[in-house]
Formats: sequence, C-alpha cells, structure tokens
Amino acid sequence: MTSSVPSYRISVAPMMDWTDRHFRFFIRLISKHTLLYTEMVTTGAILRGKDNHRYLDFSKEENPIALQLGGDSPVALAECAKIGEDYGYDEINLNVGCPSDRVQSGSFGACLMKEPDLVAEMVSACKAKVKIPVTVKHRIGVNGKETYEDLHNFVSKIKEAGADHSIVHARIAILEGLSPKENRTVPPLRYEDVYRLKDEFPDLPITINGGIKTHAEIKEHLTKVDGVMLGRAAYDNPFLFHEVDQLYYGSKENLPLREEVLKELISYIRLTLEKEGKVHHILRHILGLYFGEKGAREYRKFLTDRMHTTGANESILEDYLKR
Repeated sequence: MTSSVPSYRISVAPMMDWTDRHFRFFIRLISKHTLLYTEMVTTGAILRGKDNHRYLDFSKEENPIALQLGGDSPVALAECAKIGEDYGYDEINLNVGCPSDRVQSGSFGACLMKEPDLVAEMVSACKAKVKIPVTVKHRIGVNGKETYEDLHNFVSKIKEAGADHSIVHARIAILEGLSPKENRTVPPLRYEDVYRLKDEFPDLPITINGGIKTHAEIKEHLTKVDGVMLGRAAYDNPFLFHEVDQLYYGSKENLPLREEVLKELISYIRLTLEKEGKVHHILRHILGLYFGEKGAREYRKFLTDRMHTTGANESILEDYLKR
C-alpha cells in the first residue's frame, strides 16, 4: 500500500461478539489493506483484568488494525492507549457511538455525545501518551442533542483536542426505548450531515458509516468523504471485500478465490486448536463466504451441521473442498 492511500479508506466496523481475532484473520485473507477494528475493550477490562493477552492479543497478519477502547476516564483511556500502542496497534479509537444499556450504565459510548468537552479531554489525554493516531467513532447525535449544530460543536471540540480522524455513524442514537439492533435501523440515515461536516472540516479525515452495503454506494460516498466503514454488510457478505484492494488501494495482486480462502483457513484452524478453543469459534464467522452465490445454503448447512460435534476440527473444510 502506498503512503498516498490512507489505511482508513475502507474499514470494517468494530462489532461486539463479531470482530474478534478469528473474524479479523478471515477478512485479512480476503483483503490485505482494509483497516480492521477490534471489538470494544473497556478500560476496566484492561486495567483491572488479570489477562490482557486475552483482550489485546492479535496476529501480525491482522495489521493494519485499530484498538477500540470504551471508557469515560481520560486518565484510564490514556493508560490503555499506551498499552495498546505497545502491543502494536496502528490506531487507538474511542467508542462514542455504542447505544447499549450496558455501555450507558458505565457512562460511555453514545451517551458521551452529550459531553463534548469530556470527549475532547479524553482525546487530548490519549494524544499525550501515544504517537499513533487517536480517532473517535461517534453518532451524528443522540436524542436531545441531535441537531447538526450539536454535531458540529462536538466535532469541533474533538478536532481542537487533536483527534486524527472522525468516524461518523450517520444516525442519531436513541438512548431510551430502542435496542442496540433497533438503533442500527430505526433512526433515519442522515448522510448529508456527514458530507456537510467534511465540507466544514476539510482538514479532518472523515469516514462515513451506516447502512452501506455495495461497491456502488462506497464509490458514491468516497466522492464526498475520505473513508467508508462497513459493519453488518462486512459480516453478512465478507467476500464483498474481494475487490477492495484493487478498487480502492491500487493493488495489482491477484484476487483470492473463495476456495483459496478456505484452504488458507485450514492451517490457521489447525494451529489455533492446538492451543485453545473449538472449531465453531472460527467457523461461525465464515458462514457468509458464499453470500448471494449458488450453493450458499448448502455451504452454510454443511458447516453448521458439523462444527458443533464432538472433536470437530479443520477436517470440516477439507471435506467441504473435496465435494
């Protein structure tokens, strides 16, 4: 990847229970340049936990990769940012977008949209501790703080504090009455607000997120903003990233076939199972590989019928490829 093409041009959103290290390795077999994000890791889990390796470990193949942190203490976030940098992450990302009740009870996530000065302090504290980029993933607002003027004020504060990149989910979060799933679909998308942000903050890299599913949509957004982040579409249809390196990063490498991805996963599964875990921890992430293709249902059934059985291992993929 050339230095003229930023790593954030295309990225996969941090998603709890989904973007673990197995899913990230799988996506990396399909795209070498897409920026990947961890699941959110709370400052408490890092600072009070006994096993940071469990939360922070990743393989070198996953770079470029960003660590997403959840918390509301500038001091704790800065300490965790430094730990993340020492682990080899390429970026520290602050979660100001998650609307779940559990996150709200800890006074972080999307509810921090109501406290731009505190978020700015969080950014500033992290910037003082690390040399890698510090970025913020946030909504366009929350109920009660949902106007464009509120959004502009928020972004102005984090930019002034030194944020290197703003990743904007183009929906407000409704903090009472909607589930996290509903918050991903019910509040209307306001892409124009994100475009306007880019017009008014031309020096701040801005990535748009929310409801984006196709390359046609990606290309359209990239005429208005710097980057596009995909969430559920990346999980449901991971082979969407098959052309990302060539389309958006100028790669000349041959594109991998689905069968080649599965062959490379076999050795990964074998090595992983020698150390820990069960095969379904990995295979659950790859059920969408044949999304939209003839035989997709049979592929999913082949894996799901076998991956929870006693002693299941990489031979499931070997047997599938022999069919």
